[in-house]
Amino acid sequence: MPLIVQKYGGTSVGDPDRIRAVAERVAETARAGNQVAVIVSAMSGETNALVALSKELGGEQPTPREYDVLVSTGEQKTIALLSMALHQIGVPARSFTGGQLGMLTTSAHSRARILEIDTARIRATLDAGAVAVVAGFQGVDAEGNITTLGRGGSDTSAVAVACALQADVCEIYTDVDGVYTTDPNMVSGARKLEKISYEEMLEMASLGAKVLQIRSVKFGMQYGVPIHVRSSFAPDEGTWVLPEEDVMERLVVSGVTCNKGEAKIRVRSVKDAPGVAAGLFGPLSEAGIVVDMIIQNLSQDGTTDMTFTVPRDDCRRALEITESVAPALGAAEVIGDEDVAKVSVVGLGMKDHAGVAARMFQVLAAEGINIQLISTSEIKISVVVQEKYAELAVRALHASLVEEGTLETAEA
Repeated sequence: MPLIVQKYGGTSVGDPDRIRAVAERVAETARAGNQVAVIVSAMSGETNALVALSKELGGEQPTPREYDVLVSTGEQKTIALLSMALHQIGVPARSFTGGQLGMLTTSAHSRARILEIDTARIRATLDAGAVAVVAGFQGVDAEGNITTLGRGGSDTSAVAVACALQADVCEIYTDVDGVYTTDPNMVSGARKLEKISYEEMLEMASLGAKVLQIRSVKFGMQYGVPIHVRSSFAPDEGTWVLPEEDVMERLVVSGVTCNKGEAKIRVRSVKDAPGVAAGLFGPLSEAGIVVDMIIQNLSQDGTTDMTFTVPRDDCRRALEITESVAPALGAAEVIGDEDVAKVSVVGLGMKDHAGVAARMFQVLAAEGINIQLISTSEIKISVVVQEKYAELAVRALHASLVEEGTLETAEA
């Protein structure tokens, strides 16, 4: 019997009518002869309301353990309601919190990582002919404390459960009907992709595309579970996320992304000597700050400028750490800039096509957009530009590299 894991986001279960609609879709899948496990998020707005309560009573920095206990209740509410809705239409169902399921995580509250999943209880439920309804976003640590997985945690929960159960597919139901070549709210010419590779999706997720969470794509890629991104509100096929060899049409550029949550830090005139980079980036790493792009420029006087990007939410803390180590590095100045954005192009076909970077830079130059930083990988080129030009850059690059077909499609 095929085993399907379905995940429904907060908008999909946003009110009782939508929960009933989800129940009908789950029932249709089960009645077609499939075993079905469903992972759900909190109802839209529920988590924000719980966070607001935590700030009202616990301040800006509430106790991490109690914060997770609180925000995890949103998903608990949804699993109970969806299970009730399924029972009402004659479909047996059983709900599970992360702890009841046996999702063991690290103890890092609000950013826990999944260590293992005990599938015994969920398999017993499925084998008994019932639908398993699981709370996403949460688990428990070795001490039994409730933990949460951070932003996009329900996606991660869903794909992890699909991997643990060796499911035939993990369907991610959301308020969009698939993965697009760029944000359709920004570019009217954006088109839905039928298929995309794990590698491309991973790059796009890390570069600002919000359809799937990075860790969920990594799970799918590691265990080879197909992911199908679909709309909760339409029956149409969505976008399949698959191994590279299963994506026949290898577009030179599959997507153009924009991330406005970036900040840039420049450290001027540090010593050009061994250990300087370690002295700068070591403390940032210890503070849990993720450094993305790093550029080093050597001057004739024997010093070097080091420029790097960090998430904008971490900019203030990163600046404080950088300024604290700057004297030991002999730095002349530390400059922070939050008025930047990262624009990227992604595509499997870039492996076999040499003209993407040149064309990208030509397009930006024609629009009068200055490039501040450049970073590349085998299937990605990213540039940092002034934030006010980010959307213009996306529209221009999409028009030239995707819509107009300036670059030919690579052969699979």
